[in-house]
Amino acid sequence: MDTTVDLDMFSSLVERPDESARRAAEERWQEADRPRGGLGRLEELGSWLSSVQGASPVRPVTAPKVLLFAGDHGVASLGVSRLPATGGTAARVRAVLDGSAPIARLASRYGAEVRVVDVAVDVDPADFPDEVVAHRVRRGSGRIDVEDALTPEETARAFRAGMAVADEEADAGTDLVLLGDLGVGSTTVAGVLIGALCGTDAAAVCGRGSGIDDRVWMVKCATIRDSLRRARPVLGDQLALLGATGGADFAAITGFLLQAAVRRLPVVLDGVVSAACALVAQRIAFRAPEWWRAGQANGEPAQAKAYDRLTLTPVQDQGITMGEGVGALLALPLFQAAGDTLAEEAPEPAAPRAPREPLPQPKLPSAADLLRRL
Repeated sequence: MDTTVDLDMFSSLVERPDESARRAAEERWQEADRPRGGLGRLEELGSWLSSVQGASPVRPVTAPKVLLFAGDHGVASLGVSRLPATGGTAARVRAVLDGSAPIARLASRYGAEVRVVDVAVDVDPADFPDEVVAHRVRRGSGRIDVEDALTPEETARAFRAGMAVADEEADAGTDLVLLGDLGVGSTTVAGVLIGALCGTDAAAVCGRGSGIDDRVWMVKCATIRDSLRRARPVLGDQLALLGATGGADFAAITGFLLQAAVRRLPVVLDGVVSAACALVAQRIAFRAPEWWRAGQANGEPAQAKAYDRLTLTPVQDQGITMGEGVGALLALPLFQAAGDTLAEEAPEPAAPRAPREPLPQPKLPSAADLLRRL
């Protein structure tokens, strides 16, 4: 099986959001009979929406999607989380699917769809609906302190699965992705990736995750330390890094973020897991972070380091550490308000103006197109 993925192509295919649309949005604010800066952060969010949409006036956000990548991790067996290592991730997936999880209830309240993508949950795939396991790579991921999370073949499959999901969402008309994760032990893995890419030691990126006590924190810190030793030799190869000390969900999220940027699909990041994948993706395509916004700060030290490196400022500071995309979803009303307000607050022109010509929309390559070039 071909295990190669041409990461270099993303550097050329990922373009910056439309600067002319952003300037036009800012001009609309300045021309409006309103106090300059009176709407604070909403003005910046509205301008960003204009730039990623390539449109001014901005289009309201009408088709948001909560997208949750799910996977188990071998390091959970070391007791690095308060959640059960066996069955914990599967139980969280079921709660989302049956509507009892917080993200499911909140998404219903805010008018967002929820989609779960199981790439490595350690259960029989027959336990979940076909659409959930359509991109399944394997059951669980390896214990990264002593072994690779994935084989090279599995890493490539997971990365491409994430690209395929980005294409599916772009083709379905999703206009804003609220990105989350489901996985016991995932904050430990995120700490390893962020620690490796930021050049810090284990203690600087080891957070409390699921609410662990001091004893478990020391176990988690030692696990990150040992995993960092395995990560450093492969820092120059992002796919090798994801395979050695990441996991199928991390590889899939990274592939998703990059292909979403290619398809001009804006993304709101959630917790430390999506932040870690964003940091890996930035190493592949330096313009990609311009297509993302940070939904919230959750107090995890690794997340703060990743956002600092990505130069992303969280929209909110809610301290939500549970994952599931809850922090990203809670930022949705702000993006909706920014879009609605910017669209509605345009002043009446003093004299008739020629209508704006629609901005040209180039044909954007799908994951299938990209793979045919390999």
